[in-house]
Amino acid sequence: MNTNDTTIEPFDSSFAHTVLFWLTNPESQVDREQFEDALKAFLAESQYAKTNFIGTPPAASREVVDGSFTYMLTVTFESAEAHEAYQQEDAHQSFIERAQPLWNKVVVYDAVGID
Repeated sequence: MNTNDTTIEPFDSSFAHTVLFWLTNPESQVDREQFEDALKAFLAESQYAKTNFIGTPPAASREVVDGSFTYMLTVTFESAEAHEAYQQEDAHQSFIERAQPLWNKVVVYDAVGID
């Protein structure tokens, strides 16, 4: 789903890929704009990402909430095979090349749905 598109696609629970990014200079508005532009361009071009969510941490209201990251991306896929193809696609590789200089840490959580 294009992040500017108003069409809502159902969440695909087959395979979810969540990525937390810590920008090197999170206070830099220029870095944030460059990162967001790279991320949105990538998602618009991805052949495999079905639905996506881009977010930033809200003000933490409880101790168990980790708000230390700068951005979170959650993308769903129809299968683990589609996720593997996504990892190799040009759009994903271009995003990494363009945005990697902006971050100093990335943590990934992948999960398959349960019945």
